Amino acid sequence: MTEKKMMNGVDLDRLSATIDQIKETPGLARFIFRAGNRWIDGGHNRTKIKGFYGAGQEDSSRQASFVIDNDEPAVLLGQDKGANPTEFLLHALAGCLTTSLVYHAAAQGIEIEEVESQFEGDLDLRGFLGLSDRVRNGYENIRVTFKITADAPEEKLKELCQLAQKRSPVFDIVSNPVPISVRLETK
Repeated sequence: MTEKKMMNGVDLDRLSATIDQIKETPGLARFIFRAGNRWIDGGHNRTKIKGFYGAGQEDSSRQASFVIDNDEPAVLLGQDKGANPTEFLLHALAGCLTTSLVYHAAAQGIEIEEVESQFEGDLDLRGFLGLSDRVRNGYENIRVTFKITADAPEEKLKELCQLAQKRSPVFDIVSNPVPISVRLETK
């Protein structure tokens, strides 16, 4: 019986096999992720996430949906039944940068003991409220701070932070314009 090679909770044999399979069949790298949302009341709405297409087929491995409630804090007229969408964006960015950092560290044989991060975004409501066309609707700036404990020198950890930015899908999404098509279906 062979022992699994694990680094930072990542199965290195599976990682290597996945990379090899994608090199051999690039179409396996294509994924379609989905989310369905329903408005509940005021700023409160609920998103369900379950199925996705990936690795050349529809995935059915998830037994249940992930359910995420969005709302606004009281100061923004909500009932505070969930983080607001801009806070979820910070969560998505945090999760993706951290995962990218940890996976790439594992691939390089760098053992991570701990990763903590702080995310802050500056948002001016005048854009959202239509009070100024000179103010963005979304974040004007996002600041990220990582604290990493690992068996690597600081320069290597800086390289990992840069690699996480370079390879993170969510970092790419928020850093570069993404074409979005919106259509209306009436009931």
